[in-house]
Amino acid sequence: MNLNDRIKALVAAMDGRVRPWAARSKWRGWAYEFLLFGLKQAWACLFGGLMLALLIGTRLWWPADAAMHRYDFLVVAALTLQFGLLALRLERPEEALVILIFHIVGTVMEVFKTAHGSWAYPEPGLMRIGGVPLFSGFMYACVGSYIARAWRLFDIRFDNYPPVWTTWALAVAAYLNFFSHHYIEDLRWPLFVATAAIFGRSGFRFTPDRVTRRMPMLLGFLLVAGFICIAGNLATLANAWVCPVQADGWKPANLARLGSWYLLTMLSFVLVSAVHRPEGTCTEGTCPPNQHLD
Repeated sequence: MNLNDRIKALVAAMDGRVRPWAARSKWRGWAYEFLLFGLKQAWACLFGGLMLALLIGTRLWWPADAAMHRYDFLVVAALTLQFGLLALRLERPEEALVILIFHIVGTVMEVFKTAHGSWAYPEPGLMRIGGVPLFSGFMYACVGSYIARAWRLFDIRFDNYPPVWTTWALAVAAYLNFFSHHYIEDLRWPLFVATAAIFGRSGFRFTPDRVTRRMPMLLGFLLVAGFICIAGNLATLANAWVCPVQADGWKPANLARLGSWYLLTMLSFVLVSAVHRPEGTCTEGTCPPNQHLD
């Protein structure tokens, strides 16, 4: 039995013990559903959570006289982690493809942004392009990996999904704005309006346990952006990178940064849709149970 099968067996055993307890009342049923929701969210965050643990762990315990720079170790560790997840079948090949796409897209933006002083990587390292250590692309890949895994684990279906060309046009415009606002007017607010216009009527259905739940897509983008903002603050606290406002000491990101994460979340979702194509909805009670964590 491989590791993935063992995890499935553990989840099935837990379900067999807890579900009779949960069936005794609505409150217990909701509590158990919320527990499964949290477990699936944690499993969807597998790659991102491990990367964040590497950032924090190396910040706390990296030896000052180590033979390898911390940033270089993070590159090697991220690659080892990626191959390990594939070998153990804890990640699917299409999810690895998402990570590769995000690494390339993120690294291009990182090279540009650091050259324009948006943030900096203060520690030395050999594995870098310009002022950008190669592990930085994996930070964007964490977002793509989470969305791809959550899409599958929660059996996500969509209501009123907009025309695909509009989502790609919006994503390209948001990506270009990350570059162009250094030279022309920042189009962040028009992009927010465009996001609301395109996705405002759209929602998605997800299955934490056996009942299909609904959520507006704009709310989903905002919630994911909020958690990315928290993770980003933890990463800067771990000295993974430093923003100009943190030059005199660490402080949390402001609301403007949350807006950037919001657009990045939308952009990330559209990129993942190239691998996991949006499917139609399932009617209430017809979605198959999706309790496993694979």
